[in-house]
Amino acid sequence: MPIPHSRLALPHLTTRLILAGLLVASVTPQAIAQVTSDASTPIATVLVNGQAEADAGGQIAKSARAGMLGEKDLLDTPFSVNSYTSQRMLDQQALTLAEVLGGDPSTRFTGQIGGVTDSFFIRGFPLNEGNLSEVAFDGVYGVSPNYHLFTEYLQSVEVLKGPAALLYGMSPNGGVGGVVNAVPKRSLPRDLTRLTVDYGSSAQLGAAIDVSRRFGEERRFGIRFNGLHRQGKTPLDHQRSRAEVAAVALDYQGQRLRASLDVIEQYQWIDAPTRPFLVAARLPVPAAPDGRRNIAQSWGWWKSNDLATLGKVEYDLNDNVTVFADVGGTRSDVSRYSDQTPTITSAAGDMTVTPMNWKFRVRRASADTGVRARFRTGGIEHALVVMGNVYQDEFGSVSNSGKLISSNIYRPVAVPDPGIAAPVRAPKLSASTLSSLAVADTLDMLDQRVQLTLGVRRQLVESKNYHATTGALTTRYKQGALTPLAGIVVKPLRNVSLYANYIEGLSKGDIAPNIADNAGQVFAPYKSKQYEVGTKADLGVVLATLAVFQVSKPSGALYGKVYSMDSEQRNRGLELNLSGAASKAVRLLAGITLLDGRLVKTNSAATMGKRPVGVPTSMANLGGEWDLPYWPGLTATGAVSYTSKQYVDQANVQSVPSWTKVDLGLRYRTAIAGKATTLRGGLMNAFDRHYWAGVASYGTISQSAPRTLQLSAAVDF
Repeated sequence: MPIPHSRLALPHLTTRLILAGLLVASVTPQAIAQVTSDASTPIATVLVNGQAEADAGGQIAKSARAGMLGEKDLLDTPFSVNSYTSQRMLDQQALTLAEVLGGDPSTRFTGQIGGVTDSFFIRGFPLNEGNLSEVAFDGVYGVSPNYHLFTEYLQSVEVLKGPAALLYGMSPNGGVGGVVNAVPKRSLPRDLTRLTVDYGSSAQLGAAIDVSRRFGEERRFGIRFNGLHRQGKTPLDHQRSRAEVAAVALDYQGQRLRASLDVIEQYQWIDAPTRPFLVAARLPVPAAPDGRRNIAQSWGWWKSNDLATLGKVEYDLNDNVTVFADVGGTRSDVSRYSDQTPTITSAAGDMTVTPMNWKFRVRRASADTGVRARFRTGGIEHALVVMGNVYQDEFGSVSNSGKLISSNIYRPVAVPDPGIAAPVRAPKLSASTLSSLAVADTLDMLDQRVQLTLGVRRQLVESKNYHATTGALTTRYKQGALTPLAGIVVKPLRNVSLYANYIEGLSKGDIAPNIADNAGQVFAPYKSKQYEVGTKADLGVVLATLAVFQVSKPSGALYGKVYSMDSEQRNRGLELNLSGAASKAVRLLAGITLLDGRLVKTNSAATMGKRPVGVPTSMANLGGEWDLPYWPGLTATGAVSYTSKQYVDQANVQSVPSWTKVDLGLRYRTAIAGKATTLRGGLMNAFDRHYWAGVASYGTISQSAPRTLQLSAAVDF
């Protein structure tokens, strides 16, 4: 039997978030006037983070962060970047990061809907696989909730394509396909109190509150609160889920001093959580089952608790020099009593799976400090940034196993709860410290017609592994590397830019395994290299980006009895992104990515020149909105997503076929009792296609979500 939800580890989180939301909402204009030192003081214009101008369709912001370079106009950034706005997330009815990034044509979700983590491929390279999140939060690694991010507390989601070790520092798991930066909500210039209720099939009910206030002299102090409670049955067989979120964002916007503090607590519980599938070697991949089929046992469950905090401050020493610092971290605790590594063993869909009782413990922390300066040398304007940062993580886990279960992906077999004992504690298994010093300068020439960015980061990587039982140090890794950047933007017209970049990514090098003659040898960090050229145009009604790139990533392999760093994956590609308004009544968001991924160096003739696992040849997205005539406020929406065939093994023997998914929806904006109200309805996977939606880098495949109805109503008070 599922454990009753009344026994959750945080039984009072819902009460706390409701009380906090009501407290913030009670800060009325009259209350503000009482705490303001002079109520007659004119209200100054307050620039608040995350409120960037959007394209004509309101879906893509025209500026985004570029790591240590700060926030930049997309046309002034020598990289391919998409910044998805909160308005798009609301209209899309996106619940977590997985749904947001599903609309990006260079990104694909490789996790399992109803599963335990959000993982992705960007430009054909994995991101966020494993137990250490690689999602940056307000430009900082080590702060975001570890396994899922909910959209309730996000102002925008930025996707910077390609390696970015200079811009953000080394990614915690060494991801090089790109950086996903989650930008938190900040207090708005105008007060907001918004209540949203939602429904998802089969019986998921949710309520969220979003409250924004500014107060004090010249309204310099701000607070934004977001709370969520959602629970009930999901569209998957015998699955239930529960989520509770409380997020508080404080900020101060002074003339010289700016500061912010984000605190997020979230709790999740899933009964019968899903897991991606392995496929037995050389077995043709069976057809995907109905997305509603859930092979997980009804007595299984997964629960997690995250507490994330980030404080940031910056101070203008004068009009040209700013010092800044930030510090934050995340505590994540996970328990899981469920199936592990289901493996398909026959063309008829037979499978085996082992139930396990797990405990996970993840601790992460990060701190940055630096200075930004603007100055001129002759006719050249400089934007210089010097910064240092340190990131630390600690991971522990332990598990107890049960007996193997035989089942079938089309006709799952229910078995009694084996009663596997829970581990007492999760011992420390690994710890890492990533520290670096970086400098970058953007040279602005010819009245901003030419911008040249040059930079370099010195990264030190230290990693330790520990014995699970004794706690003794077993292996230690300490290496350093330099990662440069060279980028240029040329503007033949004010609204058109041509750009090019060379940038490197960094991944922790391997330690030769015990079976090798050179066992224990520590290799230098991998350096991935990207060459990219492209063009961007802001045509007023349409924002367009075209990019051509090549990314190469080395890896290690055992050659005979010697382990060496002689393998390499190379992805070449073309990306086209379009967003904006086709007319006053029609808005579009579209893109296509063509990929030529190859294993250009391997230790086997069977894999040389083959396509890498999980890398399709093409991905495309087309989304549209149409304001229906003769019915003001009513908008029809639709989106089509396509992904070509993907291989499951490096020898390219096993594959999953291409798939196309269609989403449909309606949105109605009106006023009820004088309150702005938005009603939304969506039918995801409208034609109920059954397909394998994702392939992870280690060869697991994930089911698609079934046809799902989503309804919501938002009222601004």
